Amino acid sequence: MFRPLPLFIGARYTRAKRRNHFISFISLTSMIGLALGVMAMITVLSVMNGFQREMSSRVLGLVPHAAILGQQPLDDWRQVAARAAANPAVLAAAPITELEGMFSYKGMMQPIQVSGIDPAEEGKVSIVTRHIVQGSLQNLLPGDYGVVVGELTARRFRLNTGDKLTFIVPELSNEPGGITPRMHRLTVVGIFKVGAELDGSQAYIHIADAADMQRWAPGQVQGVRLKLQDLYAAPQVSKAIAAGLGEGYRADDWSHTQGSLFSAMKMEKTMIGLLLLMIIAVAAFNIIATLVMVVNDKGTDIAILRTIGATPAQILGTFMVQGSLIGIVGTLIGGVLGVALAFNVSTVVGWVERVTGQHVFTSDLYFISSLPSELQWSDVGLICTAGLVMSFLATIYPAYRASQVEPAMALRYE
Repeated sequence: MFRPLPLFIGARYTRAKRRNHFISFISLTSMIGLALGVMAMITVLSVMNGFQREMSSRVLGLVPHAAILGQQPLDDWRQVAARAAANPAVLAAAPITELEGMFSYKGMMQPIQVSGIDPAEEGKVSIVTRHIVQGSLQNLLPGDYGVVVGELTARRFRLNTGDKLTFIVPELSNEPGGITPRMHRLTVVGIFKVGAELDGSQAYIHIADAADMQRWAPGQVQGVRLKLQDLYAAPQVSKAIAAGLGEGYRADDWSHTQGSLFSAMKMEKTMIGLLLLMIIAVAAFNIIATLVMVVNDKGTDIAILRTIGATPAQILGTFMVQGSLIGIVGTLIGGVLGVALAFNVSTVVGWVERVTGQHVFTSDLYFISSLPSELQWSDVGLICTAGLVMSFLATIYPAYRASQVEPAMALRYE
């Protein structure tokens, strides 16, 4: 059976026992280092993907994917919602009126964004109805001036359902200061918790109460909130819908309010990936040291091969095969361990918490209580490819040195 000489000899050199055990140790550590680097990179990027998924589902489940807002208050929001829903990218639509102001309670103040909603329609476009921990969104009744606040706001003010607080809304006026505060007394009818920063900066009132605060006619709203199939198509879809409605309408989407958060998360994932790639690079460079010592140790064998007819290209290929096999085995082991750990990272963290008695993530301090993970096979392929390429490149210089060994010089003292 035909066997390429470099592949045959390179494979034999890789698994053969060496007289110099230090070389075997360095070879083993190179393989282990490469496996650990690949495993760590797959696991960490999977955890980063999990964090991004959690933040997307929680933050963008609460914040409007997109909104069609009128230059003037809308008299018939259902007509605008029907025309927006005709777009195949839109899953649902609901009315919304947004106000910004301050909550005041027993001398404490907090900036807040209050959304006027229709409790019967809000469940179609938001996840808030599934995250009510006290009271109910249906307790928002027109004219009652009820409010549903976030868990962080309730904890900061020590609020429970039935408590009353003051909502301060700035209003432009002809007074010397230019702005006159208007105060509205609100009753807490519900508390929600989605596990994100919005728990401390978002609140909900009835759409009719929001219109009254804005001194609009009953039934008028600021715009229509949209839920989309593809979050990342929100800018294009919302602009197309607003353009189709004609003059007097403008588009808004989540990228204007939350875009910096997700851009920062994307940059963080990129930088962590580059830092972890350095671990793989260090392990790959160890292959250079291993092969240089192997070349020095096998100088006599190389010379004998050259004297019986082996060409410099075959010697070059032999040591490139040996180094590449170390890289392939290390990358495969790291890939398998990384995938297994990425799928079970929450279980592993739970086991560590039980053994040590310490909680890695506590709900009192963090927005999550477990470590999320989302394995993306494109990341696995990219990481394994990077490991294999760097391992292959690391073999070029030692293999070239082996191909330049002169038989006469190597056998001079033999």
